[in-house]
Amino acid sequence: MAETTTANPELLQSQVSQLLVQPLEAASVVLAAGPQIFDTAGVLRIPRLVSGATVGFVAEGAQIPDTGDVDFDEVTLMPTERTSLKIILKYTNELVRQSVLGVDAVLKTRLVTDVANALDSALLSGAGTANAITGITAQTGVQTGTLDVTDPDSLLDAIALCHAEEVTPNRWFLNSQDFIALRKIKDTSGKYILQADLTADATYTLFGIPVTVTNKLAEGKAILVDMNQIAVARDVDPSVTVLTERYAEFDMVGLRVVTRYDLGLLHPEGVVVLTDATP
Repeated sequence: MAETTTANPELLQSQVSQLLVQPLEAASVVLAAGPQIFDTAGVLRIPRLVSGATVGFVAEGAQIPDTGDVDFDEVTLMPTERTSLKIILKYTNELVRQSVLGVDAVLKTRLVTDVANALDSALLSGAGTANAITGITAQTGVQTGTLDVTDPDSLLDAIALCHAEEVTPNRWFLNSQDFIALRKIKDTSGKYILQADLTADATYTLFGIPVTVTNKLAEGKAILVDMNQIAVARDVDPSVTVLTERYAEFDMVGLRVVTRYDLGLLHPEGVVVLTDATP
């Protein structure tokens, strides 16, 4: 990687994609779960139908009733004041020359881990303060329920909330401690209710819905969601810039990563946030 610093102070887009974007999508549990991702450098407005028309049966020759106009609003993502995720990594030129392992592979792993961790924390539970991302659990209009890891019926109640809104949920997000507690529960036949998916490595389903385990959710908090209702805006691709002069007196090189994301709900009814009621 160091050999590109003189001729190419900013990495080529194809290199950036291989270095950060594709691995980041795989490493981030939210992005990997399949939300709708929109690449945009500016404000993104997604029209949303709030209410439809009332349809009824009309006799032959009778006047068709006028039910009025349908109502629309919009989901606004990536406002101009939305802040960016940023990080600078430093490494010495001696490390480049003397390392047995490829420095680029090590830095890629570190970059992907750091950025994915910060992004998942924001996408799942960000408070939206200081113009940062408002996470799923802090979005307005979502449905709420009670999480009881000793009683699977609390999870069925969450599924019932989705079905009541004509939503088909396709993903659970659980904290690791809550996941283990649920993992220990057996039905009356002695069979674990949390089943492993034999067609995928280390993948579990809960009442037929895939489970994603992440410590970016606090213990006692869970999310049941239709990922088709999650919209993620990405400001083009993460920008990776090589800083050759800033740390020159230390004979070091810096890598600066800058990227912007935002999250919105196309239909908040498609999200159920569960909270442990135990004090």
